[in-house]
Amino acid sequence: MNPRPRLTMLAALLLVAGLTLPAGPAMTAAETPALGEVRFEVGCAPEAQAAFNTAMAYYYSFVWHRTTEPLTHALQADPGCGMAHWAQALALLDNPFVWPANLSAQKLDEGELLIGAARTSGLRSQRERDYVDALASFFDKHADTPHKERAQRLERALEAMAAKYADDPNAAILHALVLSANFDPADKAYTNQLRAAAILEPIFRAQPQHPGVAHFLIHSYDYPPIAHKGLDAARRYGAIAPAAAHAQHMPSHVFTRVGAWRESIEANRASAQADARQTWNAMHAYDYMAYAHLQLGEIDAARDVLRLAGEMPITDHFASAYAYAAIPARLALERDAWDEAARLELQPARDAYPWAKYPQAEAVNAFARGLGAAARGDAAAAQAEIERLHRLRQVTEDKKLAYWSEQIAIQAEVVRGLAMTRAGELEAGIGVLAAAAAREDASEKHVVTPGPILPAREVLADVLRTHGRAVEARAAYEAVLQKEPNRLRAMKGVAVAAETAGATADAQAMRAQIDAR
Repeated sequence: MNPRPRLTMLAALLLVAGLTLPAGPAMTAAETPALGEVRFEVGCAPEAQAAFNTAMAYYYSFVWHRTTEPLTHALQADPGCGMAHWAQALALLDNPFVWPANLSAQKLDEGELLIGAARTSGLRSQRERDYVDALASFFDKHADTPHKERAQRLERALEAMAAKYADDPNAAILHALVLSANFDPADKAYTNQLRAAAILEPIFRAQPQHPGVAHFLIHSYDYPPIAHKGLDAARRYGAIAPAAAHAQHMPSHVFTRVGAWRESIEANRASAQADARQTWNAMHAYDYMAYAHLQLGEIDAARDVLRLAGEMPITDHFASAYAYAAIPARLALERDAWDEAARLELQPARDAYPWAKYPQAEAVNAFARGLGAAARGDAAAAQAEIERLHRLRQVTEDKKLAYWSEQIAIQAEVVRGLAMTRAGELEAGIGVLAAAAAREDASEKHVVTPGPILPAREVLADVLRTHGRAVEARAAYEAVLQKEPNRLRAMKGVAVAAETAGATADAQAMRAQIDAR
């Protein structure tokens, strides 16, 4: 159990027992970090109100581990401030865009306890009771109720809150967050995301320094066809909350989606430097930074990022695990370094890291090794990685991680299709790759990654180009660029395929576009 859950559990138990926390020193204005402007009215003593606002400012920038200190101080200043326990329960839910992978039974049990503590300690208005009831809908009967049902329950409850308390923007902001996170990966109309953005845009105009509004707008627009709509929020969020490392990183989600690689590098460098605790956020930033350097052809800079990541303390977190596997995989695959890819080892080593907790991250390593083996024509090694991917997929099935189960299945098919083309089954292999590409196109990338480790359609394009089908290859590379603008490997593919097909002017234009970036 990490320190934050221990402390929140202690606070809850003390309240339930009718005891109070010892008084502590007040947080002064000089100690209040630069997190933007948040005003979340609760019926608590002024000192507790100030601490509660600070905690919610941390929450809105996804700095959950920093909410403990101000919320503990709020309870010290006002033991009857039940909303402090509500905020502790909210922070336990971590990142809703990663649900349910980041929600353990222990967290959900503790959330129920904190909801009880909020009700027992004192709620001073119907609005506060409604907030607690809304959040309770997520925790209630969690052992017997599927995650999706509870997430939708919370979305509906927050929507009702926002309608009932139209003068409280926080209810609308939280509703927009959960609405956006509850998106359907197959919905290419981006219904939930655009509904969330429509809620947030007028609030952003009214409260331009609110960190949650800028942050959640970026999440809502984090999709290729609509990413340009998030550029304003992306370019402002870091300055709104300079003390939050995640606020420095988050703009790079939009920068990545529009292919603004320099801006992405700078955002992630600032994020890693701001992360004095060297948490998962820094590793997450390094993955995005390495990807951006690779899209500019800056191989040595990407290697430097890998070195910096390796010098960090090991962090047990899904985003960290993903970065540990992804950064070296990207370095090999983006350079067509197939021998290197085929030999990639998990770092940290298996005996030094709980890889079993993160099958979707380990699958990145298996995918890279499988592609490397298949590209070299090593059918046995490729098959071994395909079987490993199938085992990892089964683990995600057992964990009820449906999204990742599908992604790993696609990875296995990409390796299988490439291996078939190398084994002389060209048309059958192309068919497998085309089907895998269609499945990948029908889903969305996860927020943990700046982009596919190697897009399925790009692998298909490589095969088509290698076998003299330049026109088809060019179309496939261009389809990749529709989803992943300014992706270097696909741009180079377009240039080569166009040249091969006799479209010399188009090839020259693409090479000029590459050089101009």
